[in-house]
Amino acid sequence: MSKIQVITDSDSSISPELAARYNITLVPITIQFGEETFTTNIDIDDKLLFEKIDKLGKLPTTAAPSPAAFTAAFKEAFASGADEILCVCVSSKVSCTYESALLASREFPGKSIRVVDSLFMTMGQGFLAVAAAEAISTGANLEEAARLTESMIPHLCTFASFATLKYLAMSGRVGKFVAGMAGVLDIRPLLTMKEGTLQMIERVRTRKAAMDRLVKLISDSQSGKTIERAAIYHVNNLGDAKILETELREKLKLPDQVYILEFTPGLSVHAGPGMIGAVFYSK
Repeated sequence: MSKIQVITDSDSSISPELAARYNITLVPITIQFGEETFTTNIDIDDKLLFEKIDKLGKLPTTAAPSPAAFTAAFKEAFASGADEILCVCVSSKVSCTYESALLASREFPGKSIRVVDSLFMTMGQGFLAVAAAEAISTGANLEEAARLTESMIPHLCTFASFATLKYLAMSGRVGKFVAGMAGVLDIRPLLTMKEGTLQMIERVRTRKAAMDRLVKLISDSQSGKTIERAAIYHVNNLGDAKILETELREKLKLPDQVYILEFTPGLSVHAGPGMIGAVFYSK
């Protein structure tokens, strides 16, 4: 039986511990503050990210993994005994990561490497990598594992609430005046993933209203479905993540295992601290 290595990028929000449990290789997003470079899951997390942003008063630049980074990951996988590779990437509509992985795969003629565009991010993408690893561990071949991940994509759903527009203003994505007024009025945007991109669906005022609306949107979206996988992600907001899980369990039949994970710096830099969201795979 061929040994298949599952690889994904750190925009999947998969923690190093979860990656180790499923033998998934994480290719990290890098964060650049001037001449200083930090690597997600190695020397920077969400807490340190915003400590540095608030101290410096400006956002860092982020870099998707380069073709060279994927080439190195593929080379290490083959050197460690893998015969084939399944690589699951963050949505090609929000990052060039998928293209980088495709380019890297062409450096290994004669080797079987499948690159899957998740059309998602955070643990929606992560669920695909985990499901592939589980299937491979029970005997699935490369093609079967790839087909499984692709079949799951239409059944993914996520909703999130931002606590601030400050960091979107710093990036130029919204005006500073708009962000300032949103801060004064405690306006919190609610977002979802559609067609591979994160899109704003409405705005509400106050943390409680945002939490209530988040629970309602999620509950309505999952009504009549069987939730097979669930995760809650956050940016420096573990308290609300636990509250969200409790409130969702009152409304929905959730799996026993609900992951609570950091959004991770490559994504968090745009969302800002306080962001909270949940993602589901259901049928």
